[in-house]
Amino acid sequence: MADRSGFMGGMYAVSEWISRFTIGNLLWALFNLPVGLLLLSLLNLQGIELAFYILAPLAIIIPFVFFPSTTALFAKAREWVRKDEKELAEKSFLQYYKENYRNSLFGGIIFVVFWIVLSADVYYFSTRNTLLMNAFLIMGILLFVWTINFFSVIVHYELNLKKVMKQSFLITVGSPLLFLTIVISSAIILYISLYIFPLLIPIVTGSLMAFLSFSAFYRLHLKIANKT
Repeated sequence: MADRSGFMGGMYAVSEWISRFTIGNLLWALFNLPVGLLLLSLLNLQGIELAFYILAPLAIIIPFVFFPSTTALFAKAREWVRKDEKELAEKSFLQYYKENYRNSLFGGIIFVVFWIVLSADVYYFSTRNTLLMNAFLIMGILLFVWTINFFSVIVHYELNLKKVMKQSFLITVGSPLLFLTIVISSAIILYISLYIFPLLIPIVTGSLMAFLSFSAFYRLHLKIANKT
């Protein structure tokens, strides 16, 4: 067996983590290719009046594609975080995609409705009431963290969709440290990926966000479990 201690052991561990993140992210990006193409089309629009023709199919396709694939990515992140727990059986990205598809789909429909309503409110009040617009933007941050926690809860607990929605919401509003960790880490990753190194998006962005978000969630889970 090869010696994995010292410098070579460290290099092996780094390459192994890079491989995990890259493969997971590439699979996630591949499954989300239709979403990515629609988003690129949206960014290249010449007039805002044409946005509806892209936003409508985007809203329809996201629950069917983005939510199941992101759930699968978080399930892989759960494996990476819990790597030392022997009872954890590794599964493929596709296995996680299939077994969580139904709850991810219906959860995605609910969240897409929330995001549509929130986006419409921000757009409406952007030229009418700055205070209300800012209030809805703050609600957008809350909804973003709730969405992230939804993925962590759905892959970690065996709950029905109603309980997953409730549990992820309670964790979102009940843990300020987890909330801040997700907001800050996601903001840094997204800023670097969108404005500095866009090539990171298909390579590592999703995997890194899933790993850091689930790591923070899992620390909270262990803290609660140790108290009970």
